[in-house]
Amino acid sequence: MLGRRGAVATSQPLATQVGMSILQAGGNAIDAAIATAAALTIVEPSSNGLGGDAFALVWAEGKLHGLNGSGRAPALATLAHYRNAGHLRVPDLGWLPVTVPGAISAWVSLHERFGRLAFHEVLAPAIALAEGGFVVSPMVAYYWETSRRTFLAHATTPEFTAWFDTFVPSGVAPRTGDIVKFADHARTLRAIAETKGKAFYEGHLTEAVDAFSKRTGGLLRGEDLAEHRADWVDPIGTNYRGFDVWEIPPNGHGITVLNALNILEGFDIGSMAPEDPCNWHLQIESMKLAYTDAQTYVADPRYADVPIAGLLDKRYAAQRRELISDTAALPVVGDPSRGATVLLATADAAGNMVSLLQSNYDEFGSGVVIPGTGVGLQNRGANFSLDPNHRNVLAPGKRPYHTIIPGFLTRDNEAIGPFGVMGGFMQPQGHVQMVVRTVDQMLHPQAALDAPRWRWSEGLTVWIEPRTPPELAEALQARGHHVVLETEPTAFGRGQIIWRLGDSYVAGSESRTDGQASVW
Repeated sequence: MLGRRGAVATSQPLATQVGMSILQAGGNAIDAAIATAAALTIVEPSSNGLGGDAFALVWAEGKLHGLNGSGRAPALATLAHYRNAGHLRVPDLGWLPVTVPGAISAWVSLHERFGRLAFHEVLAPAIALAEGGFVVSPMVAYYWETSRRTFLAHATTPEFTAWFDTFVPSGVAPRTGDIVKFADHARTLRAIAETKGKAFYEGHLTEAVDAFSKRTGGLLRGEDLAEHRADWVDPIGTNYRGFDVWEIPPNGHGITVLNALNILEGFDIGSMAPEDPCNWHLQIESMKLAYTDAQTYVADPRYADVPIAGLLDKRYAAQRRELISDTAALPVVGDPSRGATVLLATADAAGNMVSLLQSNYDEFGSGVVIPGTGVGLQNRGANFSLDPNHRNVLAPGKRPYHTIIPGFLTRDNEAIGPFGVMGGFMQPQGHVQMVVRTVDQMLHPQAALDAPRWRWSEGLTVWIEPRTPPELAEALQARGHHVVLETEPTAFGRGQIIWRLGDSYVAGSESRTDGQASVW
């Protein structure tokens, strides 16, 4: 898709149309991103919601800005509380993995700094979708049903009953083509719009969260919401073959992308065919090393020593590169001190561009929904460690290791555009593959997104898609990789890309889900 005055790419056509309508109404790319993010909480509720988190990279005023909208652990979430309850890891469901929802604060922060239209105008399309109803798309219907089955075991548990009341009131998950209305979501969004988020963090919605948490054994309190703020941060980046690749710094794991690209840069993969087994092997081995470092070192830098400079050092990457041979190897942790959803992208005629990710983490997050509000709480706290010696150990007020990462590409201090591949621990792997497809293989956005992907799982295990050439899979197996054919399409993430071409844009959207790119 090519256009001149703007572009929007998301995993849901209805959300894409919302973003485009905001651009055509005189809004800028930031307004369109907020509107699209709000719409996605309605039309793709399995992947993100009003109780989720968000990160963003914004190109505006001639430079790149980073926003960390992730939430922190509640003040009552002490390591002792979890350990005394017999937990060796943070559970995935219920109150214990819940952290403060940060997405709404991200919307407000983005609007206060860069928005053009009134905040209530920006949220109006999402409210209309919630009140008037939307048609359920195929992939959303699929994950709605799988989540219903997952939560059935908890149907009579007090903190889960509101999930069933909100999302499957009839006991049956919506099917493709069904029309769904969310009256509770609409009321909550209207209150957020009218108060610019204050109702959520210090108003009647705060009181509702506090009361339900106390009544059903949660640790989240109104004070936790009142103290939350989104933070503007300096993006971190690396130069890869003349292009600057940018990510949000830890507590997110975008640094994994940059580390992997630094390692990969020492190999001439541009001279190899896209599906050359050696090409894939080198990407996989570079990613394994980078990921192993990330899972060791990434944490909230306010609470732990995170060696960001060391992990980004090209000399450190050269040391790590020496560990890669012609055969698959088990990754080892390095010592850099010596040297984790929906994704949307928007762009406008003035050159403003946004890469924004928003997530519940798992499908429908923790399964905890605040009655009468439509607010389903994320389970990001599941990424904390309960090992007291780990950098990412749980602590009150601390942000967890976070998987959602927006990406952005520049060259010679000029914006190329936003990109990303959402999907938990697939995200850095998807980012690396999109950069390689773009820079080394010179593919346009849709071709880059459509190309077959790999995903390192653990150890020597690599997942591949059914569309992967059989001879490529056999060659990887011969190199020592344990190759697994994975048929779940979204196991390989859902991506969006918008690149600037002179005075116009070219956009692509994920073919593995219900995505759509639109231009103007």
